[in-house]
Amino acid sequence: MNTLILVDLQYDFMPGGSLAVPEGDQVVPVANELMSDFDLVIATQDWHPADHLSFASQHPNREIGELIDLAGLDQILWPDHCVQGTRGAELHSDLNQGQIDRVFPKGTDRKIDSYSGFYDNGHQKSTGLGEYLKEQGVQTVTVLGLASDYCVKWTALDAVKLGFQTRLIERGCRGVNLSPGDVDRASQEMQKAGVKIIE
Repeated sequence: MNTLILVDLQYDFMPGGSLAVPEGDQVVPVANELMSDFDLVIATQDWHPADHLSFASQHPNREIGELIDLAGLDQILWPDHCVQGTRGAELHSDLNQGQIDRVFPKGTDRKIDSYSGFYDNGHQKSTGLGEYLKEQGVQTVTVLGLASDYCVKWTALDAVKLGFQTRLIERGCRGVNLSPGDVDRASQEMQKAGVKIIE
């Protein structure tokens, strides 16, 4: 079964959002164009409680972009984003949501972030996505979305680890590039792990 995973196509990651990815909105038409080519379309959705500990606002005297230790893991502090029930957390209205078969929320535990659509960052809890895909008999997944150097990368890497043949649609991704070259490094890391990059 041919499966497309749309990663975090939410308002807060689009231009004007609280954690905007440059040109993030340009991914939406690519997603709409490709959905009909797939038997199964999955979306992931960052869905944070308002007091999520990845937010710089929860740490007095800390700045956005600082690196802290959170539950024994390196954690970049982000602006408040994709808070449950807010417009910023909604999937973009231009996205053809009628073709999405299922949405998997992630980042719901305030104590740990979840870049991957499959697990939290400590691989302690599954979102249920991997189990669902295996129940459906999926062998190959194709990934696109936001952002290349965070949630897309970790979703693709976990897909490979779970045994799925994994492809990435490069024109359907945009990155944060917090440090110059992050997107290129993410691409190399994914290729090295066995992700096939489709240009």
